[in-house]
Amino acid sequence: MIIDQNLADLKDIIVAVLYLISSIFFILGIKKLSKPKTASRGNSIGALGMLIATLTAFIDFGVIVNVTDGVIESSFQYWYILLAAILLGSIVGIWSALKVKMTGMPQMVAIFNGFGGGASFLVAGVYFGFEIASQSTLELPMLIATVLSGLIGAITLSGSFIAYAKLQGLKIIPDKPVSFKFDLYLKLILLAGLLGLGGLMVATPDTTLWYWIIVGGGLLLGILLVIGIGGADMPVVISLLNSYSGLAAAATGFVLNNIVLIIAGSLVGASGIILTSIMCKAMNRSLINVLFGGFGGAPTSITTDSIYEGKVTSTSPDEVAMILESAQRVVIVPGYGMAVARAATSVRLLTEALESNGVEVVFGIHPVAGRMPGHMNVLLAEENIPYEKLIELENINPTFANTDVVIVIGANDVVNPLAREKDSEIAGMPILDVDKARTCVVIKRSLSPGFAGIPNPLFANDNTLMLYGDGKKAVDELVKAYKDL
Repeated sequence: MIIDQNLADLKDIIVAVLYLISSIFFILGIKKLSKPKTASRGNSIGALGMLIATLTAFIDFGVIVNVTDGVIESSFQYWYILLAAILLGSIVGIWSALKVKMTGMPQMVAIFNGFGGGASFLVAGVYFGFEIASQSTLELPMLIATVLSGLIGAITLSGSFIAYAKLQGLKIIPDKPVSFKFDLYLKLILLAGLLGLGGLMVATPDTTLWYWIIVGGGLLLGILLVIGIGGADMPVVISLLNSYSGLAAAATGFVLNNIVLIIAGSLVGASGIILTSIMCKAMNRSLINVLFGGFGGAPTSITTDSIYEGKVTSTSPDEVAMILESAQRVVIVPGYGMAVARAATSVRLLTEALESNGVEVVFGIHPVAGRMPGHMNVLLAEENIPYEKLIELENINPTFANTDVVIVIGANDVVNPLAREKDSEIAGMPILDVDKARTCVVIKRSLSPGFAGIPNPLFANDNTLMLYGDGKKAVDELVKAYKDL
């Protein structure tokens, strides 16, 4: 009998060990992601952990082992559904990795966050329905986890789709914050109502109706929460939605009593919250202000005429090339405009041209430059720019005073000196001190404001030269002019 019991437990032991191994890979992967130099390796380690977890789930849910009178009987149940899901997910993942351009990476991350939330509430809902149909005894922790999975997963799904629409520039969703009278009260009332329904579901778990009403309300709440946030705050929104997807997965793990979902979801949830906190700190704003402040939507009291009129100096690629000819140290500050113009390759060519003449070239990276955390790092890494040249804000700022030329390409708010003034809309936001360099060249299409919606006095500084035009075209012309000297 003891032998039979050991045989019966063998599958559970194998599954537990494999889940533990995959969890270790997840932890190691996240650890490696903390540094740009090891991020690619960390991504591979995390992917390997997910492969192990997926195959283990195939064994966990697809293999049924029974021991009767000392005879072991095993069978595969629903294996074709599990195999089809694995193949479909793999195809979509591979296609996305190959087809999505680097400029579309923020949108892809937003969509993946949404899919994670959607999968969580669907799995929890189906399992909850099965348990009710089989008249099983439902424990309180499982019921609470089901409510949380449905609510958080639904918010993540719809919120991520709205974030995708804003990032993609779809006309159906404006990039600026959308607000209306009493919208904050509506969100709070809706959240309270959904939590109340959750309590009702926990108290009377005899139907799935309340669950799917909670999911529907969560979808509406996700739309209301993200539609009121402007494009300037998308890095924070993406990291927060990433955290939501992890929390939803962890809650679903409690519903299914699945260890690896609990561990992986907790890791994603915790790391997402930490990253969100870092992003908020980088903008000197609280999370509440990001979620409900409508940043970028209010008009500014500072007019462009009062800052720019008669003070802006334009330049040409030939003039900038002559300035670079005598430079010994150049700092390039990339922004979202570089991504939109697909100018990363041109920037690499400029870097190589300067370095071939003995010029020191480094990159100043702001934490919230672009549309997702690490956006500029990803674009530059794709061009094989050495990680050692990507210098973070707190380390690059002290060096600007000893920098001959700073080239700002597509960045705006992260270099705006108004952040140093107490009455500014971006007061206190840490910026790159590019105005302290000997010469600052700004490559930009026009003097239009950034996501914050306020003008930038940097453009009118005595040591600033404006090189107007498309980012890629302007840098290509600059490279040609420099090589022709």
